[in-house]
Amino acid sequence: MNGYRHAMTMMTRLLTLLTLAIMLAFGAQPGMAQSGGSFAPVVTVNGLGITDYEINQRMRFMQLLNAAGTTREEAEEALIQDRLRVSSSHQLGMKLDEAALQKGMAEFAGRANLSTEKFVEELQKNGVDPAIFKEFVRAGMLWREQVRARFGPKVNINSAAIDRAMMPESQTGKGVKVLISEAIIPAPPGNERNAMGQARQLSAAKGEAAFAALARKYSATQSRARGGRLDWMPITNLPPQLRTAILALKPGTATGPITLKGAVAVFMLRAIGDGGAPSGPQTLSYMTFNLGATGSAQAASLSAKVAADARRCNELYTIAKGLPASALIAHDSVAQAQVPTDIGLSLAQMDVGETRVLSRGGSDTLVMLCDRQSVPGKDEVAPTRDQVRAQLENNALAAYADGFLADLEADAVIVRK
Repeated sequence: MNGYRHAMTMMTRLLTLLTLAIMLAFGAQPGMAQSGGSFAPVVTVNGLGITDYEINQRMRFMQLLNAAGTTREEAEEALIQDRLRVSSSHQLGMKLDEAALQKGMAEFAGRANLSTEKFVEELQKNGVDPAIFKEFVRAGMLWREQVRARFGPKVNINSAAIDRAMMPESQTGKGVKVLISEAIIPAPPGNERNAMGQARQLSAAKGEAAFAALARKYSATQSRARGGRLDWMPITNLPPQLRTAILALKPGTATGPITLKGAVAVFMLRAIGDGGAPSGPQTLSYMTFNLGATGSAQAASLSAKVAADARRCNELYTIAKGLPASALIAHDSVAQAQVPTDIGLSLAQMDVGETRVLSRGGSDTLVMLCDRQSVPGKDEVAPTRDQVRAQLENNALAAYADGFLADLEADAVIVRK
């Protein structure tokens, strides 16, 4: 029993590290792999090799963190991007001395309330080479400093933006509703740079008409025919990850590109208003259904069958009968902040029993809302202006970082053997 408790405690600690992984890289990067593999390069990035061993180890490391990047393709892509992050930092003359790197590793391990030595020991027990952890931290730290050096001077958060971002917390007894437009552009492997370029056009759009025209041209959502226009919704229905970015806008302006799973999104604020009594934090019960490759006959057939036969989540099980178990995933009482951003945006627009189809990394995913519950809880302390300013700055830097990394990858010579 003590061994079981220890294992569960370690897993809980490891799970918390995903937050720092996101911080290290300004935003985002589930099969178990053997830790072996060849030490010969299987991919080169501008002449820098990536071995089969590294890919397998990266998969294992991310699995232990319960993070994204646990398939072979995702691990390979993450390592390609790390090579680009490190090499572009070195081109600026940026280096990490051993003391700074050890401090970064200690901060990472500290998120699980572990010393670096204890964290490395746990990795080794689970078949992960400590060098994988070290290089993961190195790439993240160099990238963070490079992004701040390149783009920090371009970010200027004024007082009006902070005021708008703090609006929900500064209202007394009133909620906020927003009228927004969306454009979500598919970004399958190999098309990231093109998608980012289209997203930048949307971010620079002057006014609603220009945004709508580009959304009709580039967006892949059901709102495309309406120029991306969505109906009024409470701000609390939106994923927490998007609220600050949207409330920092003036009506008629758009966010920077926001990277989602296999897509890039841009949002324009059209209007903001009083939404009545505010709803508190939410828990969402929803189901996702992997319909198959985008545009495939299977995806179209399953989508039509769901539309005709399913009005409740449990009816999806009947439709999914005979398909691989991985095609249907149920989530019960998930905290809103834990829902992926693209799925959370779709859920924000739904009533119970409604569905939306998303294009995610070349596959169509159907999402159905099973239930939405407000969570009574303790009063939350409103963030300070400095905290809001820091969050807005990080959001802006993340958008610059995503675009720059997409450019680096598009220009790189990547050879897979």
